[in-house]
Amino acid sequence: MCFSSLMQFLKLNPKTITGSLLVAGTCIGGGMLALPVAAAKTGLMPTFFCMVIVWAMMTVTALCLVEVGFWMKKGDAHIMTMARSILGNWGKWLVCVLFLFISYASLTAYIAGCSHLLSETLLTFGDMQISKSAGCFLITILFGPFLVGPRTLLGKTNDILFILMLAAYAIIIAKGIGHVESGLLLRQDWSSIPLAVPLLITAFSFQTMVPSLHPFLDHDRRSLRFAVIFGTIIAFCVYALWQTIVYGSVPLEGQYGLLYALENDMPATFSLSKVVHSEIVARAADFFALFALLTSFFGIGMGLVDFLGDGLHIKRKGRGAFLLGCLVLVPSFIFAMSIEKIFIMALDISGGFGDTILNGVLPVMLLLVGYKYFAPKHIKARLHIYGYYLLMALFALAFAFEAMVRSK
Repeated sequence: MCFSSLMQFLKLNPKTITGSLLVAGTCIGGGMLALPVAAAKTGLMPTFFCMVIVWAMMTVTALCLVEVGFWMKKGDAHIMTMARSILGNWGKWLVCVLFLFISYASLTAYIAGCSHLLSETLLTFGDMQISKSAGCFLITILFGPFLVGPRTLLGKTNDILFILMLAAYAIIIAKGIGHVESGLLLRQDWSSIPLAVPLLITAFSFQTMVPSLHPFLDHDRRSLRFAVIFGTIIAFCVYALWQTIVYGSVPLEGQYGLLYALENDMPATFSLSKVVHSEIVARAADFFALFALLTSFFGIGMGLVDFLGDGLHIKRKGRGAFLLGCLVLVPSFIFAMSIEKIFIMALDISGGFGDTILNGVLPVMLLLVGYKYFAPKHIKARLHIYGYYLLMALFALAFAFEAMVRSK
């Protein structure tokens, strides 16, 4: 009753907090587990400096999509419809290619990561060893149906997983903070910043689910903005403390160091659990990683289901729901099962080449071009417009960083 009264007092939709947790859960996932490993050489301070900038940039682009959503005639319009309505057919096909690339790459990484964690858990608690393909199949068949089921069930399940994830996270922080060494925190290499930027963009990429938040929160502008901003603030705080614990506890080199995890396609929780030498931390790290990947799986998967449903005109009911589920899950399962060391590689490439355009440049472009047709008065605010052009330039720079890293 008190919670309901608080929502009424703030003039927010009752489901706003669930929307915020969907945003935060999508952010706090594979990127969080991969970032300390992929950007191991960079160190804490350079990574944190970049994280502040990327967090602000990605929050603004999500708010751009929130605004664009109000210009659409269809209440369930996804980003393909937005691009076609504002940019024309070329925008529609650009979005189609990028969206599918990012979403399938992310889901592939999440299924592969969850499969590894599931096999580790079964081996630890049940002395049972399963193959990679069996693990991928179990994750897909157990959690895939939530993507095409009732939205309320997906939201409540995500809430439970998010709470469990935070509980495991609290255990890791409480036990791990005593192992932080100031000398490790001072390690920094500013020249390695290009290694951190693509994963940071992936870490704060949730824009593909923003159109799905519109019908979820009944198209309430205040609630949508609150969900986006509050959700990214939660993610930022969790990331900041997480980076501090990992970089302060795990050495760069040596057995189970961050470079060892990078070479063996292991998440940061693997190295942390080995270095801390605590059974509780090791188990909490495994569960944290699993819940983090599953909440991201839900967020990205929900966005892809709605995207395909919008683009192919398939309803999320009966046979339509089954077809959408197959279109989303079967390719992701096949890629996750077939490609070795796919976890970090998929997240890195999707962030550097896909997210910078789809979740960075495109939302700003949709807003700027859309102003001409739907809100021409905003064009007169020159300083406001120049800020958006600067934002697009920063994303173009991030794209160049990834190209530079991949060319070496």
